[in-house]
Amino acid sequence: MTLLQVRSCPDDVYESLSRLARAEHRSIAQQTVVLLRRALGMESARRERRRALLLELASIHVDIPAGFPEPEMLVREDRDR
Repeated sequence: MTLLQVRSCPDDVYESLSRLARAEHRSIAQQTVVLLRRALGMESARRERRRALLLELASIHVDIPAGFPEPEMLVREDRDR
């Protein structure tokens, strides 16, 4: 992955970036990449791929064998331990 260094970043820009990164639970580097992707119009492509994947997953039908316990029962059993 390529390294990007920004020099002479204004203090107010850095503080805003830092605050936003903390609020989003990201590092400053991660938040910078997210903002650059948005600014360059690259975010929509990722969003479309994610939407297509979710639609594909939603279309998958799984036949559950007779007598197989319901997920709620399994969760309750696990919680009751």
